[in-house]
Amino acid sequence: MKIGLIGNPNVGKSLIFSHLTGIGVEVSNYPGTTVDILSGVSCINRLPVEIIDLPGIYSLDGEGDEERLVRDMVLSHSFDVLVVILDAVHLERNLYLFLQVLEHRIPMIVVLNMADEAEKQEIQIDTHALSQITGVPVLLTSATLGKNIAEIIPVATTRASVGTYQVAYDRHIEAAIRTLMRVSDSGSSRVASLLALQGIGTDPSLLEAARTIAGELEEEHRMPVSSLLAGNRHHAASEIHHHVVSKAPGKEMRGLDSWLLTPFPGVLIMAGILLSMLLAVFFIGSFFEELIVEACDIWVLGPLADASLDPLVYELIFSFVIAIQAGLGIAFPFVFTFYLLMSVVEDTGYMSRIAFLADRIMHRFGLHGQAIIPMVLGLGCNVPAIMAIRQIGTKRERHIAAFLITMVPCSARTVIIAGIVSVFVGLYAALSIYLIIFSLILLSGLFLSKITPGTQLGMVLEVPPLRVPSPLMVLTRAWIHIREFLVIAMPLLIVSSIFLGLLGFYGVLDVIETATAPVVQGILGLPPFASTALLFGVLRKEMAFETLVVLAGTANLTEVMTRIQLYIFALVSTLFIPCVSTIAVLYREQGLKTAIQISLYTVFLGFIAGTVVHWISTLIPLF
Repeated sequence: MKIGLIGNPNVGKSLIFSHLTGIGVEVSNYPGTTVDILSGVSCINRLPVEIIDLPGIYSLDGEGDEERLVRDMVLSHSFDVLVVILDAVHLERNLYLFLQVLEHRIPMIVVLNMADEAEKQEIQIDTHALSQITGVPVLLTSATLGKNIAEIIPVATTRASVGTYQVAYDRHIEAAIRTLMRVSDSGSSRVASLLALQGIGTDPSLLEAARTIAGELEEEHRMPVSSLLAGNRHHAASEIHHHVVSKAPGKEMRGLDSWLLTPFPGVLIMAGILLSMLLAVFFIGSFFEELIVEACDIWVLGPLADASLDPLVYELIFSFVIAIQAGLGIAFPFVFTFYLLMSVVEDTGYMSRIAFLADRIMHRFGLHGQAIIPMVLGLGCNVPAIMAIRQIGTKRERHIAAFLITMVPCSARTVIIAGIVSVFVGLYAALSIYLIIFSLILLSGLFLSKITPGTQLGMVLEVPPLRVPSPLMVLTRAWIHIREFLVIAMPLLIVSSIFLGLLGFYGVLDVIETATAPVVQGILGLPPFASTALLFGVLRKEMAFETLVVLAGTANLTEVMTRIQLYIFALVSTLFIPCVSTIAVLYREQGLKTAIQISLYTVFLGFIAGTVVHWISTLIPLF
């Protein structure tokens, strides 16, 4: 049996899914989209039950990737049973989606979640009356407390039913539905006719007839058909809410939101929280990075160097170990710390407040407020930042965000800036690199917002109540994401490392240095061996610095390179093509085409910036 969980964002759907499935969760990409679907397996009466966590949506007729995906799956009857999860505190608003799902005539049950919060606000819901009106079993739950969660699967498998309630649309709409149901040879369904009136469907004859009728309806009512349908559904939701919900009179209190949702001091609080998250990701990740890398050097790489192995065997083993060190020592600490903190922010409900405050600023770059989180945390590591863009609404916005995030100077790039420029050139020179990078990010964002195809949709955002996060759920969610990183990014990192090791062993890197000398030495003004260091920076950004020291034969780089050469090298390597881990995640999240585009774009920016600085340095002394 296959059960689908459907509901608005922030109704506790993911928390219920975690309760029902535990950590045995698979993440799959729905064909033709960039939207991930979570699935897990539970068991009832010794029979497996597959549970699908659908993306949170507000309606089935939206134009976003998530709405189209859920609509297609519901239309194709991909589930034996649908569990419609509603917020007991904001029931009327949630009923809109439920009424749409009812029209698809699929067996379902209703789960009224957040019963504890409804009780605190003295909201009483007559579940029996709601079940009588809609013809669907209703279960009252509290995911945070685990109340009645164990009853969901038994009720879904034994009592799910097709709803009997039908929205009473305007008489002109009802007449249009009856007409359209007779158009196709086999006769279209009521729900197909409703969607056709909004231009949604695959039957050409039905859509053509619906366009004609929709035009007449819009002329008659002086409003779009979609607005007519929405108005009727909202009225029906209001009527149901009036019959089943009662609330004790009392004054509404905004509490902390009077501080968190206003420009002042909300923006300052947001900046403080984001900065704290960034510092936590940086310092915690750096602490564990140092431990893991040092342990690997002492216990693995040291004995490996002392062993008398065949040179080719040594190179293969060394490349494998250095990849493991790069993944577990650099990416893993930052990724896991990132997702722990992100899960806390999401479970408290503060994520929506951050997006709300940042929305106006991000619109200038063709993005919504949700994009600020991955962009800021990209300063810690680009890998989890790229993973986080899946929360952004449209394909267009995710495309722009992916470009901009890969330009954000992560902690590994900071190692280059601090270890080379700050030490050998000066602090102000190091700060100037950050200024150049962030200026390029701003200009790139403005440019991409003009040329990237697609519609920029308005952000409809529900601000959930603030909650105390569940430690178990925070750890579970973080583990789901970190497991995805280990399964996808790590294998690609290992293969790439071995490939680069073989290139060096067979002298291909020497050929590359000779071939790139006209560009690296002639245009950028760098020594030829710098090209090899830049190439190894693709594997792991700070390896550009480490490789440069090895090739130079000294840790005092000013003995073999001038200060301007060190500055140009740091600038180019910082802007240069992202590391392998980032490319792997880009490929996973955005596809091969976007990963190639971003790689070429960053190579272009890096060499252009380096060329300009070298040209200026030939005219006037910079350092």
